[in-house]
Amino acid sequence: MASNATTLPGFARAPHPAPRAADERAAILANPGFGATFTDHMVEIDFDAEHGWHAPRVVPYGPIALDPAAAVLHYAQEIFEGMKAYRLADGGIALFRPRANAARFNASARRLAMPEMPEALFVEAVRQQVLADSDWFPTVEGGSLYLRPFMFASEAFLGVRPSRAYKFMVIASPAGNYFKSGSPAVSLWVSDYTRAAQGGTGAAKCGGNYAASLVPTAEAFARGHDQVLFLDAAEHRWVEELGGMNLFFMFAGGSIVTPPLSGTILPGITRDSLITLAREEGLTVREERYALDQWRADAASGALVETFACGTAAVVTPVGKVADTQGEFVIGSGGPGQLTQKLRQRLVEIQRCEGPDTHGWVERIA
Repeated sequence: MASNATTLPGFARAPHPAPRAADERAAILANPGFGATFTDHMVEIDFDAEHGWHAPRVVPYGPIALDPAAAVLHYAQEIFEGMKAYRLADGGIALFRPRANAARFNASARRLAMPEMPEALFVEAVRQQVLADSDWFPTVEGGSLYLRPFMFASEAFLGVRPSRAYKFMVIASPAGNYFKSGSPAVSLWVSDYTRAAQGGTGAAKCGGNYAASLVPTAEAFARGHDQVLFLDAAEHRWVEELGGMNLFFMFAGGSIVTPPLSGTILPGITRDSLITLAREEGLTVREERYALDQWRADAASGALVETFACGTAAVVTPVGKVADTQGEFVIGSGGPGQLTQKLRQRLVEIQRCEGPDTHGWVERIA
């Protein structure tokens, strides 16, 4: 569903009347965790069939007034993105591939019969959010400002059809490390549950996909693992993705395999970036199906030397162990591999403008 928005007025601004005190904010930024604390402001933009996207504004962070009959509460028309802003060594601020996030956001919108948002408006909304709370960057090493653009159906109507009114918002949260275990490599539990099937919404970044992962993720935690691994719905044989991350498999000899974008997994922006960087390192990257049994056999024989997961929140995270009802197997030494660390370092250097950005992925906003 395309938007009928054209040129929009500038963002109205309503500063927070009582922003977080400087000492309280400093304590948070020294130990931010992930997704637990939010900044002082948020962005809101409205959509309806008559006006298109309109009334962009930066307002104090706070509760949303929502009618009990709002369509999102009954039919789950909701999508979101995850991205980060980085404080640079020279004091500037940058976003990493925000237009790729805008494109994926609109792909999700199309799948859920929601209005698309002009790319320039999406990026400007994110920019306005970051600039409004630019004093919220964590002081810990590797810290960033995690950004959550999202859209939901706001029309009060109980008929089963696409909503005619929507709200787009951006909120921000200071972020440190995503995983809390402190392990140098994560442990995965292979779930009997299915995340997505062909023809479903697996490639869309919508809340329903993540809600479906909560029970199997809790099961993985209860068994002492860091994340859950999903297999395909049809044969329950082929590796697909984790609860919120894509997977890469590295073999002796310098080749890499990652599951293909077949409509059941999320097209990760970190995934796409790493494919490009790996090929620039002279590695052969194949996007093809990889079976769990083959993964187990390749790990045992030494043919497989490293596995890592990747995503916006966790960046690049080595996988050390995989377990299911048949037992468990260790990958390589069970810790971070050299190639995993090299690719992660290259990506982080680009994100923070500490290395050459030959693809124009970084957009400085301040």
